[in-house]
This record gives sequence, structure tokens and C-alpha cells, in this order.
Amino acid sequence: MALPKLVALDLDDTVWHPDMYDLYGRGGGTPFHVQGDGTHYLTDKRGEQVELLGAAGHIIYEIKHDAKWTSQDTKLVWVSMCDQPEWADECLSKFMATPDGKPEPRVPLRNLADGGEVYDGDTKHEHFRNVHRQFSIPYEEMIFFDNQMNNIHTVSRLGVHCVHCPDGLTRSVWVEGLEEYARTHGAR
Repeated sequence: MALPKLVALDLDDTVWHPDMYDLYGRGGGTPFHVQGDGTHYLTDKRGEQVELLGAAGHIIYEIKHDAKWTSQDTKLVWVSMCDQPEWADECLSKFMATPDGKPEPRVPLRNLADGGEVYDGDTKHEHFRNVHRQFSIPYEEMIFFDNQMNNIHTVSRLGVHCVHCPDGLTRSVWVEGLEEYARTHGAR
């Protein structure tokens, strides 16, 4: 099966919920506190929960540890128009990724990414141009997961294979997205 050379993930409402701006609007935000083992929840300064969505932690771990991904040196990047990038960075350092079905080892999400474009902006075009320049990977060899259709439409115009995940990065969306990528890219 053809696999992408780069996996790009949005953060707000794709990797976690709620959006950072929602916390800001309710007087919440940093500092964030780990709940339990850090694989499911953080709380902000007001006690509001931030939830790691779907299978995001397991999938992120898999990209950096499974031989099918590591053998081709697949890159993992965050691509988010988060208006509170420092808060996002704190969440990435406190949320833990684990192998699917196992509690250990736990690795901070931040430690698993090869890069990131996490800042407020008008569109994600600039985010992806920067990723393209940094890694010299053709857009056609990238896959992007996002919960917002406007971002899917914008980024797909660059040639990136985009997957809409309205309920966050679930295992079923992940598998379907990779299968569709493989169908459109054939055996490479």
C-alpha cells in the first residue's frame, strides 16, 4: 500500500477538543494540568477539560514507531491556525501518546513531531508552503487531517491529499484516509 511521506495534523478539534480560543473566551487556558496518565485529559486553569480525541495518541505513536512508517522516514507535522500557540505547545508537551491497546511507553506528543506550523493565519496555504520548503516533500506525497472543510478545500488545491475528520482523528477516519490515499496514488 502506498503511504504518504508526510502526515500533517490540525490540532484544535482534530487532535484535541476544545479549540484553544474557546478556552480563552471562557477565561481559561494555561497552565494545563495532566489528568491521570495524560493519555486522555488535561484541565486548564479553570478546571475545564481538554480531551485527546479518538485514537489520536495511538496513531501519532504508530507513525513514529511502526516499521511501515519508519522504514520510509515518514515525517509528522502539526499544521494549525491556533491563535494561542503557546497553549498548544504546552498541551503537546503534556498529552501522552502510547501504542494502541497498551499503557506504556508514554511519550509526549511534542517529542514525536518532526516540525510544526502552529500560529494564527488567514489560511493554511502558508503553513503548507513552509512545511514543503522545510522537508522538500512534494505536496502530492502529503496527507492532511482536519475537522474544518474550508481548510480541506484550501489545502487540497495544493495537491495535498486531505481527509475531513469532523469528530477528530478516529481510527476509522485514519484507516479510510490511508486507503483513499493508496487508491489515488497506486503502488509506488
